[in-house]
Amino acid sequence: MEHSLLLWAVFNVFIIIMLIIDLAVFHKKDTEESIREALIWTGVWIALALVFGVGVYYYMGSQTALDYYTGYLIEKSLSVDNIFVFLLVFSYFNVPAKYQHKVLFWGIFGALVMRFFFIFAGVALIERFHWIIYFFGAFLVFTGIKLALDKDKEVHPERNPVLMLFRKFFPTTKDYHGSRFFIRKMGKLYATPLFIVLIVIETTDLVFAIDSIPAILAITRDEFIVYSSNAFAILGLRALYFAVSGIMRLFHYLHYGLSLILVFVGVKMLLEEFYHIPTPYALAFIALTLTVSIVASILYPQEETLPEELEQDQPTLQD
Repeated sequence: MEHSLLLWAVFNVFIIIMLIIDLAVFHKKDTEESIREALIWTGVWIALALVFGVGVYYYMGSQTALDYYTGYLIEKSLSVDNIFVFLLVFSYFNVPAKYQHKVLFWGIFGALVMRFFFIFAGVALIERFHWIIYFFGAFLVFTGIKLALDKDKEVHPERNPVLMLFRKFFPTTKDYHGSRFFIRKMGKLYATPLFIVLIVIETTDLVFAIDSIPAILAITRDEFIVYSSNAFAILGLRALYFAVSGIMRLFHYLHYGLSLILVFVGVKMLLEEFYHIPTPYALAFIALTLTVSIVASILYPQEETLPEELEQDQPTLQD
């Protein structure tokens, strides 16, 4: 590790404490989160991320701080697509609003663990096989183009291979049992639909991580900066979901902005050996792209409808 184990330990202890405060103090009871509360928590997480960046600037220098802020902005912008998928999954499984917080909480916790290993694997691969940056770059360009073409993509949770495998070997109940993931009936352990939703959320984030981690590695190879920028963006994702899930459909051009950002960081990776795009330029391009796509969405509104799946009856989970 490029930074001391103490730094990693302190940062992760801080993250765990904040997660405990979130779940055990402010969301101890299963209640539907208000938009006001979600906006407050969104502001808290953004403020913490910005303050942490100031600390990075003070202790590690201006360039490292700029890398951190750029990585954070990339991950934060790409997380908007996660929110749309979360909305579809919750609607598909008809998850009560008061239980959605718990699913997102554990989903985010799992995402942090997965991305920790993803980041170290990605950096190790680039350091050992430098040519792999061209693979990452080409993959991001391909993903960006595909994202633009698949604007009205549909989500099919029932086709999730991990979910299909789980349901083959583990019995599930038909109905929700409060906020419980498992229940015991007649001495036998059953998974509830809420745990099924958690599996879908986790595997969905795994797919998003394959896109976002290479995107940040195009900015910096510092594992701590990549992980910390990822962590703050993901930790604020739960609150951001409840704050904007109801209005995010208004920003219909944001989808194209995100695809352009992926293409840009992919090109940046491909050109690394020939021309280095300075981080300030990359940060300015990303910020400008997000701003233009949001403003265009507001100036030119477009009526959208939910995918056909959401208009049909909700699926029944077999025992």
